[in-house]
Amino acid sequence: MPQHIAAPTTIPVPGGKKIDEYVGRVNSGTATVSVARMAAPGGWTEPAQAPEFDEVTLVLRGTVRVEHDGGVLDVGAGEAVLTRAGERVRYSTPGPDGADYVAICVPAFSPEAAGREE
Repeated sequence: MPQHIAAPTTIPVPGGKKIDEYVGRVNSGTATVSVARMAAPGGWTEPAQAPEFDEVTLVLRGTVRVEHDGGVLDVGAGEAVLTRAGERVRYSTPGPDGADYVAICVPAFSPEAAGREE
């Protein structure tokens, strides 16, 4: 039977970024995939990470910067980036207006699997 997702669960994070999880460990109890809509303010950044999951980032508005061991990639509205499990990456929103984007993680995101550097 299909599982209707009527609304996301908002997951609090520091730095002003908003995470609305539609499918994943928190909102639907799904461990195989997570789908979340993100809203990050201008100038937002997070620590580097080497996640244990593949991640597709689909940018809806603004620009998401992805720093990786090979350089820097700016992903604009209407574009996407695929990062693979084990790759060291760091996400940020360099523009003054921030960015809205969708993150899809396989398997599902968890703080423990994110591999964030302290």
